[in-house]
Amino acid sequence: MVGPSGCGKTTLINLIAGILPPHRGSIQVGGTDLGQYPPRDLLDYRIATMGLIFQEFKLLEYLSVLENILLPYRLNSVLKLEADARSRGADLARQVGLGDKLGRYPKNLSQGERQRVALCRALITRPALLLCDEPTANLDPVNRDRIVELLFEYCRKESASLVMVTHDTEIMRKFDRQLPIRDFLPEPNPLAL
Repeated sequence: MVGPSGCGKTTLINLIAGILPPHRGSIQVGGTDLGQYPPRDLLDYRIATMGLIFQEFKLLEYLSVLENILLPYRLNSVLKLEADARSRGADLARQVGLGDKLGRYPKNLSQGERQRVALCRALITRPALLLCDEPTANLDPVNRDRIVELLFEYCRKESASLVMVTHDTEIMRKFDRQLPIRDFLPEPNPLAL
């Protein structure tokens, strides 16, 4: 999704994720009406089926890199934190160049490193849907390209869907489909002026 700042791209991502409830209508993801879930069940559904990369990263400062990556397992009682999840978390960190920083805390990471931790956390549960809000905004071109390729490879391998908000024209060119957010906004009413 592309569009100017403040036009509702992040709000739309939060609606799709079920973080924000719609004022009217309903949100369906994969044929599932998110309105059918009570808040706790919606959280469990989101953690188990969606990977989210937020603009603000949402890392917990008191958790190490590896523990931040594994956080979905601590928040969802359905997911079991076993050795293979820990191994997968460490492997994801290595793939994004953070293999030597598993024990560090967010305050000791650069913005780009924090963004890569958030990416690993989004992928750890093998979600069917990835919702990414400017996932490469803090990355240099080499790491940006590495992350975008990792996201596309993940989607190919896992048959997952990827919805991304970006202003980066280099990334936009890699997508089969671009949705300008203005196409979803109501037409201005000249009588309302």
